Amino acid sequence: MEILHCFLLFVFIFSVSDAADPFSEALLSLKSEFVVQSDVLSDWVIPQEQNPSAKIHACSWTGVQCDQNSTKVTGLDLSLKNLGGVLSGNQFNQFVDLIDFNISHNSFSGKLPVGIFNLTSLRTMDISRNNFSSVFPIGISNLHNLVVLDAFSNSFSGSLPPDVCEIASVKVLNFAGSYFSGPIPGKYGSCKNLEFLHLAGNLLSGYLPIEFGQLKTITHMEIGYNSYQGSIPWQFGNMSELRYLDIAQANLSGLIPKELGNLTKLGSLFLFKNNLSGLIPVEFGRILTLASLDLSDNLLFGPIPESFSDLKNLKLLSVMYNDMNGSVPEGIAKLPNLEALLIWDNFFSGTLPQELGKHSKLKWVDVSTNDFVGVIPPDICSGGELTKLILFSNYFSGGLSPISNCTSLVRIRLEDNSFSGDLSLNFNMLRDVSYVDLSMNRFTGGIPSLIFQASSLEYFSVSNNPDLGGIIPEKTWSLPKIQNFSASSCNISGNFPGFKFCKSLFLIELSKNHLSGTVPESLSICESLEMLNLAENNFSGEIPMKLGSSTKLRYLNFSYNDLSGSIPTENTFRSMGSSSFLGNPNLCGAPLERSCRRGSGISDGMELGSRKTQKVAWVLVLCAVVAILLVSLFGIFYYRRQNVTRHWKMVSFDGFPEITAAEVLKSFDSIEAVETPYSSNSVCKAVLLTGMTVAVRKIEWGTKSSNLLMEFINRIGNARHKNLIRLLGFCYNKNLGYMLLEYLPNGTLEEKIGRKCDWDSKHRLMVNIAKGLYFLHHDCRPSIPHGSLKTSNIVFDENMEPHLAEFAFKTISAMETGEYSGIMEHELNDDIFALGEVFLEILTNGRRKNGGVSIHRTPKEVLLNEMHNENEVAAASSSSKSIKEEIKLVLELVLRCTTSKPSDRPSMEDVLRILSGLKPQKK
Repeated sequence: MEILHCFLLFVFIFSVSDAADPFSEALLSLKSEFVVQSDVLSDWVIPQEQNPSAKIHACSWTGVQCDQNSTKVTGLDLSLKNLGGVLSGNQFNQFVDLIDFNISHNSFSGKLPVGIFNLTSLRTMDISRNNFSSVFPIGISNLHNLVVLDAFSNSFSGSLPPDVCEIASVKVLNFAGSYFSGPIPGKYGSCKNLEFLHLAGNLLSGYLPIEFGQLKTITHMEIGYNSYQGSIPWQFGNMSELRYLDIAQANLSGLIPKELGNLTKLGSLFLFKNNLSGLIPVEFGRILTLASLDLSDNLLFGPIPESFSDLKNLKLLSVMYNDMNGSVPEGIAKLPNLEALLIWDNFFSGTLPQELGKHSKLKWVDVSTNDFVGVIPPDICSGGELTKLILFSNYFSGGLSPISNCTSLVRIRLEDNSFSGDLSLNFNMLRDVSYVDLSMNRFTGGIPSLIFQASSLEYFSVSNNPDLGGIIPEKTWSLPKIQNFSASSCNISGNFPGFKFCKSLFLIELSKNHLSGTVPESLSICESLEMLNLAENNFSGEIPMKLGSSTKLRYLNFSYNDLSGSIPTENTFRSMGSSSFLGNPNLCGAPLERSCRRGSGISDGMELGSRKTQKVAWVLVLCAVVAILLVSLFGIFYYRRQNVTRHWKMVSFDGFPEITAAEVLKSFDSIEAVETPYSSNSVCKAVLLTGMTVAVRKIEWGTKSSNLLMEFINRIGNARHKNLIRLLGFCYNKNLGYMLLEYLPNGTLEEKIGRKCDWDSKHRLMVNIAKGLYFLHHDCRPSIPHGSLKTSNIVFDENMEPHLAEFAFKTISAMETGEYSGIMEHELNDDIFALGEVFLEILTNGRRKNGGVSIHRTPKEVLLNEMHNENEVAAASSSSKSIKEEIKLVLELVLRCTTSKPSDRPSMEDVLRILSGLKPQKK
C-alpha cells in the first residue's frame, strides 16, 4: 500500500512539473503578491492537460511576450492593470532573457525589490506612476544592456542612484516626481550616450553640476521644480545637441550665462520662476531654432534684445513679471511664427509695434500692467487665430476698429486705459468671445444692440465709462451663458429690459446711471442671481413681489431711486438691511423704519372748530417749549459728537450704499466703547443703523504707513469674486480704522468638517476654495497673499458656497507695524502649503488637522486606505474606481502643496488646473 502511495505521488509531481514550466510558475508566484482589483489576469492559469513540448504556457497570458518559438519570456507589460501590492523580487532571477519590463500606471508600493536587478538582459524598465517608496536600491549598474529607465511619479526618497551612469548604453533616465533629495551626482555628466534626463519635481538641492557640460548627446533635459543653490553653470552651453531645457522654479539666482547662446539646436528654453537677474543675453539671438522662450517671474531688467528679431522660429516669448523696460523691438512683429507674446507686469513703454499680427498667426497677446501708449496695432488680428487680447492697466488710446471683426477672440481685457469712441465690436461675429472687460475707459455711443448675438459671452463689463450713454439693448438678457453684466457709472438711460431666459446670470451691476421705468418682475426667473445693484437711478413703481422668492440672492441695492409702495416681506429682503432701500421717500415697510399707513398721516378725527381753538393753542405753546428744549439739548449733544467724529472719513466700495462715518460710528454704543474693547486682530459683529449686519475689524496705523495702507485697502475693496468675503466699506481717521466686511452667518468649514458628505460635494468645495485663492494670486496684480488660510477662515453663505475670509490681514498687520517690505514669493508659497492642509482635512473629514508635515512621514498606501475609508469608497464598482483615482490625484496634489521646499510647491494655476481636470465642472 505504501508503495502505491509513493508511486501516485511521483506521478502527480511529474505531471505538475511537466505541466507547469518554471517561467509560468514564477509568474504565478509573482501574481500571488499582487493586489488585483478586477479579473484582468484571469487567464493566468495553467491548463490541466500535459505540456509535452518545451513551449511556455505563459506565452498566451495577458501582458506576457515571448520569442518566436515560445521558449523564452522576452517582455512583461502589466501597465494600466489597476494592480497593487508589495513585490518581493524573488521570481526575477528566472527571467534572464527579459528585454522589456513595464508595470507603470499601477499602485505597487513598498521598496523596489533588489531582485529586479537580476533581469540582466533588460533594455527597458518602466516602473513609472506607482507608489514605490524608500531609497532607490544600489545595483542598477548590473543591468548592462539598459537603455530606458523610467521611474517617474513614485515616492522614492534619499539620494539619486549614483551608479546609473556606469551603464554605457543608457539613453533615457526619468527620476522625476518623487522625493529624491541632495545634489545631482556629478557622475551624471559621464552618461556618454544619454539623450533624455528628467529629474524635475523632487527635493533636490545643491549646485547644478558643471559636469553636465560633458553631455554631448543629450537632447532633452528637465531638472526644474527643485531648490538648488547658485546660478546656471556656463558649462551648460556645451551641451551642443540639446533641443529642450527646462530649469523652471528651481531657486536659481545670478545672471543667465551668455554661453547658452551656443545651444544652436535648442527649441525650448524654460527658466521661469527663479531669481535670475541682469539682462537677457543678446547671444540668445543666435539660437535660430528657438520656438519657446519663457523667462517670466524673475528679476530681469533692461529691454528685450534687438537680436530677438532674428528668431524666425519663435512661437512663444514670455518675459512677464520681471522688471524689464524699454520698448518692444519692431522686429518682434515680423517674426513669422510668433503665436504668444506675454510681457505683462513690467515697465515697458512706448507703442506696440504697429505691424504686430501682420506677419504671423498670433493667438495670445498679454501686455497688461505696463506703461504702453498709442493705439491697438491695426493688423493684430489679421492672422485669424487671436484668442486672448489682454491690454489692461496701460495708457492705450484710440478705438477698437482693429478688433471689431476679430472672430477668433475669446477673451478681451482692455480695462483701465484711455480708449475712446464707439464700442465698435461686431458681436454678431464674435461668437466665441466669453470675457469682455472694457471698464474704466472713455467709450461713447452706448452698448451695441447686437450684443445678444455673442452666444458664448459670460462676463461683460463697461463700468466707469462716464460718457458711454445709450440704453441697455432689448435682447441683452437672451445671452444664454451670461454670468456677470456690469455697466455702472455709464450715463445709461431708458428702461430695464425684461427677462425671458437667464439661467446663468450671477451679477447685475447698473448703479449710478439714469435708468427709469419699473424694475421688471421677470427678474425673479433668474435662479442663479446673487448680486443685483440698481442704486442711484430713476426707477419708479413698486419692487416686484416675486423677487423675494429668490433662493440665491444675497445682495441687492435699490437705494436712491423713486420706488414706492411696500417692501416685500420675504426674508430675502429683510436680510439686506435698510441701506439697500434708502433714498426712496415713497418706499415703506421693513427693514426701513417707515411703516406703511393707509390714511393721510393726519388723524381724520382732529378738528380745529371754534370750541377747541383754545385747547389747541395751549397744546401748540407747550409743543413749542418742548421743541426749544429738545433743540437745545440736541445742539449740545451734536457739538460734543462732532468734536469726536469730525475727523472720521468713510469709503464705500461697489455694492455698499453711501453711508457717512458718523452713521457708522452711531452703530456702536459710543466712540469710547468702540475704541477700547477690541485688539487690532479682533473681529466682531455689528448692526449698522441701516439694519445691515457686518463684520468689523479694527486696524491701527501711524502717519508713515497710512498712505500705503489706504492704497492696499482700496485694492482689497475692489477685489470682487464669488468665493471671497467682500470688503464693503472703510471708516477711518488719522490713527484708526474699521473695516466693514460682509457677514455670512452660515458657519465655517471648521464647524462642518466632521460631517461626512459625498465625493462630488467635496470635490466641488475644493474647486471653489481654489478659485478664490487663484483670484488673489493670479487675477489680482500684484498678487494678494491670503496669509491665514485655514478651515476656520472659510465661511459659507446661505447656499453653502465657500467664501475665503480674513485674507490679506497678515499684510495689513505688517503695514500697521511698519514691517511691510512688499509681497514676497514665500507668502504665496505659504498659502499653497495652507491650502494643502485644508484639502487634507477635507479628505479625512477633519481627522488630519495641521497635517502638512506629518503626512510626508506616512506611507502613501496608508494615507490612501485611510481616505478611502473616510470617503466610504466601495471596492467593486466602476464609479468607486474612478473616485479612488481622483482621491489619489488629490492626495498627490496635497503632497506637492505641503512639500518642505516652498519653491517646489505648485502655483494656484497648476492647482486649479489639476482639480478642474478631475471631472467637468457644473455651470
